[in-house]
Amino acid sequence: MEKKLAYLGPRGTFTEEAARALTAGQKLSLVPYPSIIEVLNAVAKEEVAFGVVPMENSIEGTVNSTLDWLIHEVDLPILAELALPITQNLLVAKREHSLPLSEITKVLSHPQAIAQSHNFLRENLPGAAIEYVNSTAFAAQMVSENPQEPWAAVGTKLNVEIYPLEFAQEQIQDYSNNYTRFVLVGQEPLDMPASSKEKTTILVNLPEDFPGALYQVLAAFAWRKVNLSRIESRPTKKALGSYYFVIDIEQKMDDVLLPGAFAEIEAIGCQVRQLGTYPFYLQQANS
Repeated sequence: MEKKLAYLGPRGTFTEEAARALTAGQKLSLVPYPSIIEVLNAVAKEEVAFGVVPMENSIEGTVNSTLDWLIHEVDLPILAELALPITQNLLVAKREHSLPLSEITKVLSHPQAIAQSHNFLRENLPGAAIEYVNSTAFAAQMVSENPQEPWAAVGTKLNVEIYPLEFAQEQIQDYSNNYTRFVLVGQEPLDMPASSKEKTTILVNLPEDFPGALYQVLAAFAWRKVNLSRIESRPTKKALGSYYFVIDIEQKMDDVLLPGAFAEIEAIGCQVRQLGTYPFYLQQANS
């Protein structure tokens, strides 16, 4: 029986692009889900074997719902990560006569896509209303199903292949170095192609009565010359000012360095939870 992989849908999202890239050559059936939380819950409840969700955008930062759900609600290891170049496009329904930008009254998309195209929208569609929806693909679907309305969607080129849409304007993102990190999660291993870069992500809970604890956590990696690529605080949801720290380590789990660092961190009263050790892939913008 073919195993299933859940991704943030509907069809035509950047997450679908990431899912297809991460699982190329794998015998998996891709199933769209309407929200990040539903994707992660489907994997946790074993309705599907794997899931792909966005984790962070290089312009807009962390996708909080992904990170918080992985921290607080499910225990799913990260199996792989892909950095995907994001190209936003302004899409309108196909019609006999092209819809001028000046006649567009509403723009629909996911909040991240709107934010990534903020300057273009402000300069070219200052009078258009903005409506946020769950995904770029759902925005494209809504626009395609209402061709009589002067609406536009911000989304991926893939939507033009799926829905009766055309480009009003291509590549409207404000920054050329626009990438989103997507993570593959699952409760069982999946054979992945070799990668030149490996990562390990951990969650650290600091003792509240230990001044300088974060400094000592970082020192445990520094003197071992272990490189950290990201450190981010997230509320523990237990008290105001109480935080977890999510740390990305630029190497895979080993038998000496990282176990030693984790033991040193735990010795000062911190709790360490591994969120995954996994390969990292980068898709070039011109590929």
